[in-house]
Amino acid sequence: MPKHAEKRVLAYQPEQIFDLVADVNRYPEFLPWCTSATIRSRTATELVADLTVGFGPFRESFTSRVTLDRFSQITVHYERGPFKYLKNIWKFTPDSKGCLVEFYVDFEFRSRILQAAIGVVFGEAVRLMVSAFIKRARDVYGPPQIGSVNAENSQTAR
Repeated sequence: MPKHAEKRVLAYQPEQIFDLVADVNRYPEFLPWCTSATIRSRTATELVADLTVGFGPFRESFTSRVTLDRFSQITVHYERGPFKYLKNIWKFTPDSKGCLVEFYVDFEFRSRILQAAIGVVFGEAVRLMVSAFIKRARDVYGPPQIGSVNAENSQTAR
């Protein structure tokens, strides 16, 4: 079952990175493999979203309930779709160089074919996704203002 944990210090304010991650309806604009995103409902502390991801010949849609703990954490609760389970947590902590971002994802597809297909590209897919968020921060907020972007620690496990 693919899982990935990563920590990075980004030279932006925690609220800026939080807002990028919470802006789910914009994911198709910058996230690889995210082909559509629809927000079903949204409050200040929660949203329900349908996302469609596509890679190669595969295209899958799923629904998640996302808890928004303003500026400190975003937790994705899987509701329905092609997964047996999906766990995704983002944490945002102020740091002297900007924001310490902790990202964790763990999932398993119901289909063995899908699981085998993602297993082949999972590491690269996560790296591209993290890079896409960093690029999105630069596109939205401009070059880092607090200091340089610094990779503190990253780890991929399978």
